Amino acid sequence: MNCVHCSSKAVVSSPPYCKEHFILYIEEKVQRTIERFRLIDAGDKIAVAVSGGKDSQTVLYILHKLYGNVHGIAIDEGIPGYRDRTLKDLETFCTTHSIPFGIHSFQNRFGKMLGSFPVHGGICTTCGVLRRYLLNERAAGYDKIATGHNLDDECQSVMMNLLKGNLFLLAKLGPKSGIVLRNGFTQRIKPLYLCTEKEITTYAFLKGFPVDFIECPNAADGFRSSVRDGLNNIEMQHAGTKCNIIETFLNILPSLKELHEGTRQIYCTHCGKPSMSELCKACMIVEDAYV
Repeated sequence: MNCVHCSSKAVVSSPPYCKEHFILYIEEKVQRTIERFRLIDAGDKIAVAVSGGKDSQTVLYILHKLYGNVHGIAIDEGIPGYRDRTLKDLETFCTTHSIPFGIHSFQNRFGKMLGSFPVHGGICTTCGVLRRYLLNERAAGYDKIATGHNLDDECQSVMMNLLKGNLFLLAKLGPKSGIVLRNGFTQRIKPLYLCTEKEITTYAFLKGFPVDFIECPNAADGFRSSVRDGLNNIEMQHAGTKCNIIETFLNILPSLKELHEGTRQIYCTHCGKPSMSELCKACMIVEDAYV
């Protein structure tokens, strides 16, 4: 089978693209996503949340290629046998492409690694709260912080919040995270929003990125893994389901945000960061760890 754009042999089948045209297809898709959702404005100083995995390397590379003014921010939770390997890949990647980055650890910021914290709603929840807190803290001074969330990730998040009946968290999703802009919170954007996980995996492989393709050892225990597996099974039987979910969600998202934009928003009395209660979740976790 040949590429639909040239006589070269296709490396993917749907649609059939050669290596060169598939890479171009993904990069143009990301650029169209940025334009469609107005994710980046001229002159923006962009931080990129990076882990060393396929998604973060891809978004970091493409944004660096498109805009140049990017800086990687990596969080080391201290997950043995996993984070040390992905951060090594990240260092190799950033050195190869001359992209500046910094690594910030739970140990240095909170005094403990992930395994030493009390579990709040599951280890993935605890990890996510502290990661987002530290990421936002280190992104101060940047106009946007891009994450590597792809279409599959977003689809899982949408279904998880629907299944839990949490419309407020559902309203915070989308290509631009959050309901309204708040002081002390750097706007998060998702340039890979319309790219599937399969597309990103293929792109990273074809580009030769130093990706280990390993999964966090805690991932299998989370609610997300059950939702992911269920969605994958449905997608296999009914192709296009995930894309339909996301496009439907995008149609109702403005109404969801409007519904919750008046929700009371305060700032943590301990750290001063945006919060939904007097003490933010991150401070609650850290405080419990030292009781």
